[in-house]
Amino acid sequence: MLAPTLLLPLAGGLLQPARAGAQDLWTGTPEVLVTPVSPTWTYRVGAPATFTVAVRRDGHPLSGVAVTVRCGPEMLPPTLMKEVTSGATPVVVEAGTMNSPGFLRCIGTAQHEGRSYRGLGTAGFDPLTIAPTVTDPADFDAFWSEGKAQLAKIPIEMTRELLPSYGGPGIIVSHVSFQTVGLDPNGTATSRIYGILCEPSAPGKYPALLSVPGAGVRPYRGLLAPCQHGLITLQIGIHGLPVTLDPLVYTSLGAGSLSRYFMTNLEDRDRFFYRRVYLSTVRSNDVLTSLPNYDGVNLGVIGGSQGGALAIVTAALDPRVKVLSSTYPALADLTGYLNNRAGGWPHFFHPTRPGPKPTPEALRTLPYYDVVKFARRVKAPGIYTWGYNDETVPPTSIFSAYNVITAPKVWMLAVTTGHNTTPEQATRTDAWMEEALKTGHMPSTIPVPPPPTP
Repeated sequence: MLAPTLLLPLAGGLLQPARAGAQDLWTGTPEVLVTPVSPTWTYRVGAPATFTVAVRRDGHPLSGVAVTVRCGPEMLPPTLMKEVTSGATPVVVEAGTMNSPGFLRCIGTAQHEGRSYRGLGTAGFDPLTIAPTVTDPADFDAFWSEGKAQLAKIPIEMTRELLPSYGGPGIIVSHVSFQTVGLDPNGTATSRIYGILCEPSAPGKYPALLSVPGAGVRPYRGLLAPCQHGLITLQIGIHGLPVTLDPLVYTSLGAGSLSRYFMTNLEDRDRFFYRRVYLSTVRSNDVLTSLPNYDGVNLGVIGGSQGGALAIVTAALDPRVKVLSSTYPALADLTGYLNNRAGGWPHFFHPTRPGPKPTPEALRTLPYYDVVKFARRVKAPGIYTWGYNDETVPPTSIFSAYNVITAPKVWMLAVTTGHNTTPEQATRTDAWMEEALKTGHMPSTIPVPPPPTP
């Protein structure tokens, strides 16, 4: 039987554990904290950016830890490397500046007791003036009009399978599929989209919300909470697979034949993977607006990452969309790396990552699919949210799309986040979308971010 640990008084009324064993170990997870000094993490172009570096454990400073700090434009090789040692107070690092709008990132790495620890901070330089690098094809609108005309000739032919175990109080859940275009624009072959449809069981007319997926291959269970609040929801997958299979199926495909699906036919503008996906978001809206319990007016779209991109694309291609929500949208400003700055996910042409070469064919294809081009054409009000520390979808690429949107928009910045969202973001975004769909008006309850620090 283990001897109990007693708490003994110390000076000042503090307590410490009594030592009951021959050897006492104190452990905890160190945190490397790298933080811009500016409280908004934002500077004017040309202003010097200063960061603090600290190592903490159990919320208190952990002194004597060597930290390697690397600073430079986000997602690119560092332009400054410095070794510092943590102490009782944070170490100040002068990281330099940027001479054009963008983001400067400092990453701190440390070794402690045989383990590696990492932290980062990202400073923005006039991000609301970041301009895209991608070119604008003269026939962009004609290209997508032709695609939608092809789609319109294909009957929906929806199938429905009730899923009683997926539902909840007042909800009817179905596994649905419907026809859409295939990869070959010159052929007659079609493909299918699968998703989870959630409908309120009470009679009535309801707004509808389309949920478009983030990157990857996975099953889905539908958006139950918005449905319980009075919305019809449709959550789709994009790979032509039923979305109710054993999770092992998706894991295997994601590591196998679909591991780099976003590269499929990159050098063929008319057969690139995302042509079918983009047009299928319009077809998904065809399904929602055909439902007898749809209210006929209020249609929204929501998504994050790849889904954040698809939300913008859907709103641009389909005037039936009345409101959208986009969280850290990917696929924006894809030629960024060819212009010595970060480009959007999936990081085409990154200087140190394996990937496609900037061939003339690839460079011809991408402008037709770059989210920047769709952002220019969005007319629906939207809410947009992301953070500065995102290493999957760089904020430089996000701002390049956000800044060209002329439709009414609300920006919610969770500055410290990476490729994740906080509960506060999710709660506010969902509430904003629900209010917009139910009232038909854009809410204005999200506060405007503070201006950059001079």
